[in-house]
Amino acid sequence: MTSSERAARTAGADGLCRSAYSAHDGPDVGVALIAAGGYGRGELAPYSDLDVVLVHDDGLDPGLLAQQVWYPLWDSGSRLDHSVRSLSQMTAAAQDDLKVALGLLDIRHLAGDPNLTLRLRATMLAAWRREARERLPALRVLVDRRHDVVGELAHVSVPDIKEAEGGLRDATVLKALETTWLVDVSSAELERSRQSLLDFRDLLHDQTQRPTDRVAPELWEPMAHALDLADAEAAQRHVRELGRRITHLSRLTWRRVDDMLTRPVSVRDARRPALEPIAPGIALARGEVVLDARARPDLDPSLLLRAAAEAAQRDAVLAPATAARLARESSALPTPWPAPARDALIRLLASGTGLLPVWETLEETGALAGFLPEWERIRMLPHASPIHRFTVDRHVVETCVEASALIRSVARPDVLLVAALLHDIGKGERTEHSVAGEPIARAIAARMGFDAEGVDLIALLVRHHLLLSEMATSRDPDDPTTIAGLLAHVPDAASLSLLLALTEADSRAASPQAWSTWRAGLVTRLARHALAAVGDDPAPPALSGDLLVPSVVEAGGVWVGVESDTAGTRVTVMAPDRVGLLADAAAVLALQRVPVHSARAWAQEGPSGPVGVSVWEVSDADLDPRVLRERLVALAEGRIDVGARLGRPAPGRLEPLVAVRSEASRSATVLEVRTDDRPGVVHRVCATLAALDLSVRSAHVATVGPQAVDVFYVQESGAGRLSDERASEAAHAVRRALSPGEGGTVPGTK
Repeated sequence: MTSSERAARTAGADGLCRSAYSAHDGPDVGVALIAAGGYGRGELAPYSDLDVVLVHDDGLDPGLLAQQVWYPLWDSGSRLDHSVRSLSQMTAAAQDDLKVALGLLDIRHLAGDPNLTLRLRATMLAAWRREARERLPALRVLVDRRHDVVGELAHVSVPDIKEAEGGLRDATVLKALETTWLVDVSSAELERSRQSLLDFRDLLHDQTQRPTDRVAPELWEPMAHALDLADAEAAQRHVRELGRRITHLSRLTWRRVDDMLTRPVSVRDARRPALEPIAPGIALARGEVVLDARARPDLDPSLLLRAAAEAAQRDAVLAPATAARLARESSALPTPWPAPARDALIRLLASGTGLLPVWETLEETGALAGFLPEWERIRMLPHASPIHRFTVDRHVVETCVEASALIRSVARPDVLLVAALLHDIGKGERTEHSVAGEPIARAIAARMGFDAEGVDLIALLVRHHLLLSEMATSRDPDDPTTIAGLLAHVPDAASLSLLLALTEADSRAASPQAWSTWRAGLVTRLARHALAAVGDDPAPPALSGDLLVPSVVEAGGVWVGVESDTAGTRVTVMAPDRVGLLADAAAVLALQRVPVHSARAWAQEGPSGPVGVSVWEVSDADLDPRVLRERLVALAEGRIDVGARLGRPAPGRLEPLVAVRSEASRSATVLEVRTDDRPGVVHRVCATLAALDLSVRSAHVATVGPQAVDVFYVQESGAGRLSDERASEAAHAVRRALSPGEGGTVPGTK
């Protein structure tokens, strides 16, 4: 049914009401017949309820007028939800009942005194706007309860196009929120989606010949014919995409409502929102991530991903207008991607629950297609298995959310997160989706700029993401043959740990039944047997350097070099080796507030003795090596108080973990440190070790999503590996130094 046909039906119903009213013998002034919509019983369609109210001025007795109006309507066979109320009774009912108030925001004059209808409408709108700040929290509770009971239109197996999240009720609520004048809603987009859902509901009523809002599975095929679509799947995609769009608008608008309700009322703030810079070219305004005046999307292909990552990590809104602008104006990402773009994607995927709303914005604005065009393969694709509670694309996002909680259990969190993103990319083909997805995932990972090892790992995980679960539940997990069969495909501990984490994330995202205690126990037992069979995953080997030693270093001085290219900036520090050199180099970068993506450090023999070398990969291209060198010398001479400048660590999402990996090296004791990524982490670790007179012979520093994953090869000064007692002492000291509060003071600093 078209909108014009529905308008004709509504006009017919209105005409029926007017005809009934015209036959009365009562007064015409101070009495009006109105139709109420909003949160009431529904629009005027053949199988919907008709919400009609006879309103009269206070003190005026309508007499037998009501019966003279209702009887003709009843005789016509119309389903009638009717009432007779005075103007003050209507106002009181709206004050007492939020649903009544919402219904009266959308009233239509049918017959009688039009001035009374105008007075009622003006009274209702004025009261709603005046009391909005007090009434919106109750409306939010009402909406959330309905969502919890009915589910989301885009995903439930039997959707209710009126009551479900993203349905017609939410469209009505959004119109009410916009009516408050406190927040903006994309009215045109909302109305298009609402009208399309109304069209679908009218066709559904025609198809079933009864007033229903629920779409049973057997109705999708006939509804596809009614909509002139190819098949039942196309009909599902059509309706669920409308629900997805309204859901996105609803979540975005409620976020803005929440921000508005918690923000102090200020005329100045309303007129000029403050911009808080949070990253180059990116700012925060009223809880939304936007671009600042210096942003140049045409020159920065990673800006979209960086803005999305900032929004997700801060649990802020990625402003749709910003995402749309970036989609239009951003230069195309080169192949392979530069490191900042890949790092931003990993941070986005590792952001936990903040990922979903940002990802929805990327989808709805078309920005997602710019860096991941393959997403269209699975967008709004229904799952064939009833165990899945979401469509394929939403399931993938939920898998990334679940995987973000497991990144501390694996050696390559970046690989885990991208494998979670791509594990179902092969669905929709006739070939088994894990087989079809492997070459697609391999090509995407290579385009993203992963090294050969990372590409192979991602491809392996996508190809075998069902293997561990299938073998654990269909075979004996304690049987050596089962273990050997698993190891034939996933032969090393690092891959097994990644596969276990991906299996858990995938299962948890599917449904609670998919990761029941029984299934989780079987999968974990098989994985542990396999890990025991291959041994622990070794830490990366210590690095050795053979860089040319500058003459200034041979003479006992310090040398700092800065190299910039399309992949970022590399800072190299060389000086005569000493305890605390790496801590000072890390402090220099921390004081400059330079984000460190990765670092390596080692000692090599020079003409005049051991030389300490560290190489830092950073994102800031505007670094002056002379300034860095001067600060490094000042630190060594004690002229800069690092502790006062950096302060104590702030509380973060991740509690610091420090593990002693005594088996990882024969010549040094390995400390593995995982904590929130924040300025000064490497400095705090190295300064703490230096205060214990311990030497860091090699360091491997990496930032993966929200956490720093750092490995330090530590030795006693001139004495090799640490004793068990010293290793424990070092681990506890580092943990204290990275913890917020009084225990976070770095030894040897003020």
